[in-house]
Amino acid sequence: MTVSPDQIPAVRKALRATFATETLDGATPLSGGLSGARVWRIRVGGIAYLLRVETSERGALRDPQRSYRCMRLAAEACLAPRVRYADADDGVMILDHVEARASVLEYPGPRHELVVELGHALRALHAIEGFPPLVDYLDGLDDLVGQAGRSGVVPVGAFDPWARLSVVCRRLTPEPVSSHNDLNPRNLLHDGRRVWLIDWEAAFRADRYVDLAAIANTFAADPDGEALLLATYFGREATRAERARLWLFRQVSHVFHAAIFIVGVAGQARAASLGGPELDAIHQDLALGEPLLDTPEGRLAYGLARLRTASENLASPAFAEAAAIAT
Repeated sequence: MTVSPDQIPAVRKALRATFATETLDGATPLSGGLSGARVWRIRVGGIAYLLRVETSERGALRDPQRSYRCMRLAAEACLAPRVRYADADDGVMILDHVEARASVLEYPGPRHELVVELGHALRALHAIEGFPPLVDYLDGLDDLVGQAGRSGVVPVGAFDPWARLSVVCRRLTPEPVSSHNDLNPRNLLHDGRRVWLIDWEAAFRADRYVDLAAIANTFAADPDGEALLLATYFGREATRAERARLWLFRQVSHVFHAAIFIVGVAGQARAASLGGPELDAIHQDLALGEPLLDTPEGRLAYGLARLRTASENLASPAFAEAAAIAT
């Protein structure tokens, strides 16, 4: 296991505190996703655990003090893997290792069963007390959209539809809850029996529809799926206003994913146009295990697909209808 010299003492301290030994049976590097953390599957006493070491520069949005607290609370609610050790000052965490049997996009049962499971998970997550506030979600997305627009990756004006959507969403009464804020398929693990929520770097108090929209866009995009997700979450049939609000935040979620992926490939890839594969086709390929998000070009194609979807929806009559009903 290769750790930077300045982090070796912190890792040794974590191992001694957790296992009373620094000796490992083995260590296998894993992908840390887009967070920048270094992650290993380690074995101690024949049991697998996850060792995570932060490597990114710290700031308001990359704050282990906040994210570790959120993950501990989620683990106590049985939504995230058990936390064995966490030192936010050192940026070192040891967790139970969850062996993902398949991508959650390859859920072994009927899709409606997955939607119900995710609806219950969000209901439990949002009932947790204790996630700290950070920023107003829409303000934070304003900043992110600005970065994406200035990145040079997409043509000037590509994110113009966001301004109209932002105005409408700011008229809504906020419904802040303990929110994950980044429920993309890579942050959902299926161990063959249940789904686990991982990677809590973006967690803080935000509107409940941020998480609901992220799940709906990937797993419950059709009207029946939407209705089932909301009925499971609320424990009753959703009102017209609630369904309209979900529609609006689904566009917010598309804009977020477009911006985060476009900012992430700045300097690595650039779009010759805003065209490319459709979002449904990309999700289908991801469900088949295609490594589309492992390259800058693949991540850019995904961001552009999200951006086109939002732009098309915001240009449709459904936008004005949802805005009128929700507000």
